[in-house]
Amino acid sequence: MIRTLLWIGLGMGVVLGQTSPGGKLPDQSQPVLVELFTSEGCSSCPPADALLERLDSKQPVSGAQIIVLSEHVDYWNHLGWADPYSSPTFSARQEQYARRFRTAGPYTPQMVVDGRIEFVGSDAPKAESAIREVLRQPKATVRIDEKDGSAAVEVDRLPKGTAHKAGVYVAYAADSGTRDVVHGENKGRRLHHVSIVKELRQVGTVDDREAFKTQVQRESGSRLIVFVQEAGNGPVWGAAIRAASR
Repeated sequence: MIRTLLWIGLGMGVVLGQTSPGGKLPDQSQPVLVELFTSEGCSSCPPADALLERLDSKQPVSGAQIIVLSEHVDYWNHLGWADPYSSPTFSARQEQYARRFRTAGPYTPQMVVDGRIEFVGSDAPKAESAIREVLRQPKATVRIDEKDGSAAVEVDRLPKGTAHKAGVYVAYAADSGTRDVVHGENKGRRLHHVSIVKELRQVGTVDDREAFKTQVQRESGSRLIVFVQEAGNGPVWGAAIRAASR
């Protein structure tokens, strides 16, 4: 079943020369950020984890470069299995979405597309239709240029009339992870995840008058994902990804 909580307390973006995690060239595809709030302590989550992996590897929506984030919440850890990928940071981020979308509270699995549309995270038809819907929105271009173990991040000005200011966020995510669950609702199951977020932080802001530049470190074995999001977990105005470094 899908578990629901009461309150617990939160132009076109193109990555030049970069292939998607599934190996397809993005060409002039528009990046779309897909977040999944999940937990290894939730029996309804494995189908959503599988859907996120399919979106990541198959890139099934024409015209979209789907950039995925798997964010493991910690509020199910008391049910007998402490999700090793979980963090209160992601629970707090999901609470912000719950307030913005006016849902009854955070729940798993939940998928959020470009900060604009939320739905049950295992609903594949809804996921693809939401991705197609957000392709109509203008985007700011985000670029990532790697050199000597670091990365230069550049974000163009926001499209006129979109937002006064937005945050620039950097996420480091493990390509994948597999875990044998020995307790809790998923006891006896081997669970697989992709693009598991290890760290998410804001590195700056951008608006429709001034672009943004910064330098960030690369982490060995992690995808580097940069996205631009309006305050209060609002709409996402751009994103880019670099594959995991080796």
